Amino acid sequence: MSLTNESASNVAHVLTEALPYIRRFRGKTVVIKYGGNAMVDDQLKSGFARDVVLMKLVGINPVIVHGGGPQIGQLLERLGKESRFIDGMRVTDSETMDVVEMVLGGLVNKEIVNLITHHGGRAVGLTGKDGDLIRARKLKIRRDDPELDVPEIIDLGHVGEVESIDTGVVDMLTSGDFIPVIAPIGVGDDGHSYNINADLVAGHMAEVLKAEKLMLLTNTTGLLDKQGSLLTGLKANDVNRLIEDGTVHGGMLPKVSCALSAINSGVRAAHIIDGRVTHAVLVELFTDEGVGTLISA
Repeated sequence: MSLTNESASNVAHVLTEALPYIRRFRGKTVVIKYGGNAMVDDQLKSGFARDVVLMKLVGINPVIVHGGGPQIGQLLERLGKESRFIDGMRVTDSETMDVVEMVLGGLVNKEIVNLITHHGGRAVGLTGKDGDLIRARKLKIRRDDPELDVPEIIDLGHVGEVESIDTGVVDMLTSGDFIPVIAPIGVGDDGHSYNINADLVAGHMAEVLKAEKLMLLTNTTGLLDKQGSLLTGLKANDVNRLIEDGTVHGGMLPKVSCALSAINSGVRAAHIIDGRVTHAVLVELFTDEGVGTLISA
């Protein structure tokens, strides 16, 4: 069936609008934190895989860092183990860490690799333990209580933060025309595995890879003002003011802090985008309007 004149014109407009962006980002690295609804809805999963394959085909180097909290919770529930959270972070004992490694490094990671392969790409799944990619240190929460003489230190178990990243294995894969798919698990000097927040890993990865962009997929439309309207093109100073006046708060704060850290470390732009939109990555990357909030220096 042939296209109508109107349909043909729309297709041509999309392609010509994308062309300058393809030229601009060719040869550049884009780190994508993949999570939320985009990881559990079949149509969105397929669309995401096609997006990153197309990016690679036009000369952009996507590097994917993925989460998997809901999938971890589901398996723990099936095993009869209760999930406990403190300040939004999962308390992770040794038994829970085994499940985390199984889900993130196995089930979720390999599903993403398989989807990319199905759509014609070449992906390789990694955890931070492969090639000494991510060195971690134990994360402890400090709480200051005026009733206590000393701050309370809360031990979350096998929960970590990024100590350092060695990009050797990622550089080797991208130069070999592969798409790295990274589970946010690191290893400490003590030899133990640590579960690390995927946003934090993606931000650090973007910094050390000197990425052109950091893209954080979320279950929201992006940063909103106090009236609930989407904020699009923002400078880092604008975002700092939004944090100070309480516009950015709660669960969005860690993502925004991660984005600002990347920007301050030389990443050209950070995007907080709505992963519930089909092909959100391509729309944000290759169109004038986009589907989220762009933050630049």
